[in-house]
Amino acid sequence: MKKRILVLGINCFPELTGIGKYTGEMISWFAENGHETTIITGFPYYPNWVVQKPYSGNFFKKEKMYDGKLNIYRCPLYVPADPTGLKRLVHEALFYFSASLVILLMLFKKKQDIIFAIAPPFHLGILALSYRLIRGGKVVYHVQDLQIEAAKDLGVLKSNWMFNVLFAIERFILKNVDVVSTISQGMIAKVAKKVNKPILFFPNWVDTETFYPLDDRTALKAKWGYQPDDHVVLYSGSIGFKQGLEGLINVAEKLKDKVRIKILICGTGPHKEVLVQYAAELGLTNVVFVPLQGFDVFNEFLNMADVHLVLQKGDASDLVMPSKLTTILAVGGLALVTANEGTTLYEVIKEHRMGIIVKAEQENLLAEAILASSEANHDQTRLNARRYAEKFLDKRNVLPQMLENVSQSQEEKVYNLHTEPMKPA
Repeated sequence: MKKRILVLGINCFPELTGIGKYTGEMISWFAENGHETTIITGFPYYPNWVVQKPYSGNFFKKEKMYDGKLNIYRCPLYVPADPTGLKRLVHEALFYFSASLVILLMLFKKKQDIIFAIAPPFHLGILALSYRLIRGGKVVYHVQDLQIEAAKDLGVLKSNWMFNVLFAIERFILKNVDVVSTISQGMIAKVAKKVNKPILFFPNWVDTETFYPLDDRTALKAKWGYQPDDHVVLYSGSIGFKQGLEGLINVAEKLKDKVRIKILICGTGPHKEVLVQYAAELGLTNVVFVPLQGFDVFNEFLNMADVHLVLQKGDASDLVMPSKLTTILAVGGLALVTANEGTTLYEVIKEHRMGIIVKAEQENLLAEAILASSEANHDQTRLNARRYAEKFLDKRNVLPQMLENVSQSQEEKVYNLHTEPMKPA
């Protein structure tokens, strides 16, 4: 049965990384499969924290796609060039206000069957509940990132009373929505401590037909200016505070005499210029910065790398599940992951033997792991990664099963997408 679906999320396509990538792919899949879908979102700005052209972000804009099956309401928002804690609060508060005006408009349109609120921003759940109060429907609160904990652990905000208010609002949302979902076992365990209800496991996915292994890495290296025997170590994604990329520059300094090892940092973000300046101050020639690569070459670009870095700070490694990991696994990439024992990242990578794990924020260990990766054969690990992506992360399995579970009555509480490899707590 086809549904009318409303999605609330500050990030969406054409953003290529982070939450916007998954929200955009999700609403596209809904529309492609005949569901009347509406999203209330912002103008694309992530990860470089500037509104992308040709958008301006100064006023509301409506777009239609998929023969009218997908309606996109773009809401004006403040995008700080330097997203400090206070500026991010203003950024999200202003989006909440502009999105609430579109919610008022939606009250006079056809009733929505399902309302998805994508967190962060966590308080979009209030808008979803407000719509349900007046028009009905089932509210799904999908937690991509435990935003308040991340802000507290990373020191983004300092005020205890402010955190108490934010946690109280979050508890209200979690208690009153119909379905709570999140992306990993570690996240499920943490969300389950906040609310006494089943948590839907809804993992981030990948299109294994778009991203897949290629054979000739040597030819691909030449395309990006590398020699056949260069060992390319790639970090691709957002360049922000929580990735801890200063440590990668320090690692590059430790490896500067290993001429075959080349570190490639691809992406943009509020922390990029700091890293570029730091690498220049150290006089490093083994580090190269490039912008995000286009979708048309991204599969080749990922296949070109010998090692893919998935870097997290130790206090963030079980609060977020890096979106870049799914695509790395799909191309059969060798993931070198910084994660502490007991976290979701650590357990999944170890159980399925699909990457290399080192303790978070240990620069010497990371340098040693990069060097060791250049001296060993990892073909089986790459094969394991691809098999995992095909079995557990393909969007052709994840998205239909998610919608089926969400569409079931609340009393049935059938909330597992599959029993392996991450079982809800």
